Amino acid sequence: MYTQFFQLKQSPFSIAPDPRYLYMSERHREALAHLLYGVGSGGGFVLLTGEIGAGKTTVCRCFMEQIPANCELGYIFNPRLTVEELLQSVCEEFRIAMPDGMHSVKGYIDVINRHLLASHAAGRNNVLVIDEAQNLSAAVLEQLRLLTNLETSERKLLQIILIGQPELRAMLARPELEQLAQRVIARYHLGSLSVAETGSYIGHRLAVAGAHSAPFPSPLMSLIHSMTAGVPRRINLLCDRALLGAYVENTATVTRAILRRAAAEVFADTAAPPSARRRWQYAAAGVLAGAVLTGAAAWQWLPPMKAAAVTAPLAVSPLGSDPKGGHGTANGTAAGAVSGEGASAPPAVSSPGAGADAPSADAALRQLAALWGQQVPEGDFCAGAARLNLRCLHGKGGLEDLRGLDRPAVLRLTDGAAPRHVLLERLDGRQAVLRSGGKTEAMTVEALALHFDGGYTTLWRAPRAWRDEVVEGDRGADVDWLARRLADLYGARKPRDNRPLDSATLQLLREFQQAQGLKVDGVAGPKTMIRLQQLAGVQEPRLVRPAAAVAGK
Repeated sequence: MYTQFFQLKQSPFSIAPDPRYLYMSERHREALAHLLYGVGSGGGFVLLTGEIGAGKTTVCRCFMEQIPANCELGYIFNPRLTVEELLQSVCEEFRIAMPDGMHSVKGYIDVINRHLLASHAAGRNNVLVIDEAQNLSAAVLEQLRLLTNLETSERKLLQIILIGQPELRAMLARPELEQLAQRVIARYHLGSLSVAETGSYIGHRLAVAGAHSAPFPSPLMSLIHSMTAGVPRRINLLCDRALLGAYVENTATVTRAILRRAAAEVFADTAAPPSARRRWQYAAAGVLAGAVLTGAAAWQWLPPMKAAAVTAPLAVSPLGSDPKGGHGTANGTAAGAVSGEGASAPPAVSSPGAGADAPSADAALRQLAALWGQQVPEGDFCAGAARLNLRCLHGKGGLEDLRGLDRPAVLRLTDGAAPRHVLLERLDGRQAVLRSGGKTEAMTVEALALHFDGGYTTLWRAPRAWRDEVVEGDRGADVDWLARRLADLYGARKPRDNRPLDSATLQLLREFQQAQGLKVDGVAGPKTMIRLQQLAGVQEPRLVRPAAAVAGK
């Protein structure tokens, strides 16, 4: 097709999972780290969710290649199974022989338990990966929970990794699956690529394909990102068709017009005039003959995508671009969350969204500030809040992650044609209390999870001298405070002031991050600071009311 025209060795944007084109963004690496962390954490469930085409399978393949040598791995990719079929699949994956006449649920469970005990005695761990887990029935999920009941005094004998689309989070928020949700020791929602990562992703695939020039100019990256929402599979579809369009028009560079026509075809958008689409399609058919027709037929096998998804970024930070991706989940071991620190640098929140979405975001943010007793002046919210010693923190995660973070937050809900922003004020038990447009509404956690896209913004307060991140070698008042606080928590000797962040304090910091379910990187960022403040008893707005307050209401 167009490969010879662009002097490429092969098509760079095939949607086939070719390992040569593997591109691991920062969020993909963090998702992989969560899976590897879960394997070594003593059993239970690990949850990885993401939109269709976000790269979940890519992360899963990398994980399976890096799994420790002492682990036995089972992989189930078709979870539309009955309980008995699931147990049979587990036996097949772990090569467990079934005695004749024992093909029943009890028979399967008995031999699986014996195998897990024998594996543990031999120093081996058993890891079961279930892809497309949003298709599991409630009965099968409950049986999986029962499989994790077998344990020693140190660890559970079966580690289960659930990989699925965002609705999997809503499933686990159901009351009947609460026991399973409590066993999730690590969870991560794989967000979309940023604009910069989109450019790196495209450049990487072109380089692997042998490109000697850049057919996609840098100024196009923002447009590509907005058309694809930063989802790798959608980027592949769009760029492949755009290269075809450039070839048909005999130009070595993709233009905005070509890109928009490509989006109109691939994503069924109606923005381009029908005559222009037909002219391009006819030209392509004449030049490429059967090859193009075959490719066009292949496109038709792809699931249809709504036109609105072409222009509305789906997984971008709810209040603007997140310089660090905004994809880490919140901390707190009670919620079973493992997280990165998130992004605290204030983006351009004065334009929090597109169209009618912007006013709801600004109003919700100002309601959030009011909980802190502050009235932020009009204009860029985060910049104004910073002048009041309040800092914005943008993150990506689930409701259980926010429960662990334990502070009110502004959420972006997609519950109709237009998204809206609401203030999550309380999250008690199975009920959430939201504020929107001056009205307060109660909603079940399950219902909220169905509409929550994972992006949130909250506020945190620190001494004015506190940097957004404190790293090894730093010194100053914030380092002194951090060292003293950690020494108090762990009963260590009180450190001297004006000392750099050294190995002793770093060790305590990593132990604290591990204990709190934070990303164990030795970097004290916003979430580390938030948790230290909470444990110190600092009076701040909380999301979850204390048990005594709830009982006495």
